[in-house]
Amino acid sequence: MPKYIMWGKYCDDVLEKRKPYRQAHLDGIAAQKEAGQVITLGPTQDTTMVFGIYDAENEATVRQLVESDPYWENGIWTEYQVKEWIQAF
Repeated sequence: MPKYIMWGKYCDDVLEKRKPYRQAHLDGIAAQKEAGQVITLGPTQDTTMVFGIYDAENEATVRQLVESDPYWENGIWTEYQVKEWIQAF
């Protein structure tokens, strides 16, 4: 199955604004991990960007996973892009 990378941006004051949605976000990512859909996902050290690697049939599936996340639905992630990734090593 193809792999996809996702880069996104966080809103300003993310550490405060994410609080009401954090547990639902973490639970959703854990379920995706268990289902084999997400390999890894997390913020950059400065919490301005998010990076993820997905294992999915197509880009549309990744976009559906991202856009159904509470962070996207509530404006914590403000923009993102998805690219198919060729794992060379």
